[in-house]
Amino acid sequence: MGEVSESGVDLAAYLDRIGYDGATEPTADTLAALVIGHTSHIPFENLDPLCGVPVIDLGPAALSAKLVTDRRGGYCYEHNTLLRYVLEQLGFGVDALGARVVWGNPEGLDGPPHAETHQALAVRLPGDDAGDDPLLVDVGFGGQTLTSPIRLRPDVVQQTRHEDYRIREHGRAHLLETRLPNGWTPLYTFTTEPRPLIDLQVGSWYVSTYPESKFVTGLSAAITTADARWNLRGRHLVMHHRDGRTERTRLDSAEQVLEVLAERFGLPVSGIAGLAARVAEMLDS
Repeated sequence: MGEVSESGVDLAAYLDRIGYDGATEPTADTLAALVIGHTSHIPFENLDPLCGVPVIDLGPAALSAKLVTDRRGGYCYEHNTLLRYVLEQLGFGVDALGARVVWGNPEGLDGPPHAETHQALAVRLPGDDAGDDPLLVDVGFGGQTLTSPIRLRPDVVQQTRHEDYRIREHGRAHLLETRLPNGWTPLYTFTTEPRPLIDLQVGSWYVSTYPESKFVTGLSAAITTADARWNLRGRHLVMHHRDGRTERTRLDSAEQVLEVLAERFGLPVSGIAGLAARVAEMLDS
């Protein structure tokens, strides 16, 4: 184990967890490499809320223990808060941002606003690398998470390791969109007002305990590779290739779901109390 900083994050252990052994100076190249490592090694998953375990402690020690030491994943508040601690330790300027998800909403942008239940990051580079715009970083948006930082600049199409993204003005907020095979798709609205930790804790408590939250009622997992996205929703496993092809697999049993979580997403399923029973219950409902 390496030295634990005042933030409670063992930087060496985190870098080993994401398979990164490159430079750690706070530059654009370092940031991009950390995002690649994080999104391809630490899966998005909601197994704690699914099993009735609320996620409220977003302190550095708790997040390091779960996502680094125990080799688990998590959802937006866990992923992006852990990365914020790491980036601050490396000398980046970072603000936590709050967002309202519109992706998957049948009424889209025209419907009533959802609660502010997503978190992203605004990252500033120090010194000569700072540029005019902060960077939007989001390693915790599940199946459509940003796999590269993008400039927080409206009306510019920006390429990531996977899809194109753009930011548009939306009233007093910003709107993040991605270009999918069926065209531009809105993901979430957000503002650049920094959110304190207490707001993040409230949002995390809500999505991990509210009876109708999708994190409480259904299983989700996601991870990226260099050429694809792997998404699991309940018993349905989908692989989206960068070239536009999609492969879909229906898993027939709880045992198959647990096997995929372990082998494809690298999760220690045997050590998660109550998971097997909860997955079986979910598939039977």
